Amino acid sequence: MANRHTIILMQTSQNRATRTFMDFESITQAMGGICALYERKLKELNPVIRNFSYDIVDLYNFIDGLADMSALVYDHSIHAYVPHDRHWIKQRTFQHLQKLAR
Repeated sequence: MANRHTIILMQTSQNRATRTFMDFESITQAMGGICALYERKLKELNPVIRNFSYDIVDLYNFIDGLADMSALVYDHSIHAYVPHDRHWIKQRTFQHLQKLAR
């Protein structure tokens, strides 16, 4: 499962012009990138707070608050990208944060 190229597709609002993507070398890096995106948003909203914490529900609310988010993960066995939905992303970010907490 290591080094499975992952593309995160997202749209931050109903405006189609907000469509963008993030490109990562692995699923783990992609999940870290999503967490970093949320943390940047928190810093944007709370510029005077130096240290902050959040729980998984906060991260899930951020992901659910986006107009759209999905992932394309390269599968070497079929030489193609496999699509995954927002629910899969939430499960994988949870697993990622659990690993970091250990």
